[in-house]
Amino acid sequence: MTPLETLPPWLMLIVAVLLVLGSTLTLLGAFGLLHLKSFYDRIHAPTLGTSWGAAAILLASMLSWSWVQDRAVVHELVIGICVMATTPVTLMFLGRAALHRDRSLGDGRVPATPPRPDSAPSETAD
Repeated sequence: MTPLETLPPWLMLIVAVLLVLGSTLTLLGAFGLLHLKSFYDRIHAPTLGTSWGAAAILLASMLSWSWVQDRAVVHELVIGICVMATTPVTLMFLGRAALHRDRSLGDGRVPATPPRPDSAPSETAD
């Protein structure tokens, strides 16, 4: 019998709901990263999975292992704080770098949707 089999059913339900919620949010973040069109839209999608998705998964881990070990397991809390602190800051820097790059390309205006590498430039009549 593994230690996790000693969890009561009510705690198993809470842990299962948190794991499904966290993995669903992470999957939605990955789906948004793949399917959103512009870079500026794409930088918002992963924050959903890395912040709220990771928080739910880490909370499920904290609950289950705290029950098994009969003590508070808090090292997951340190992991969660590091993820919650670094993800928004990293994506803010990526967004600012992209904005600086786009502004330095030409006339100072940021394109509404940056051109995709697979699309050919459109020709306009003068």
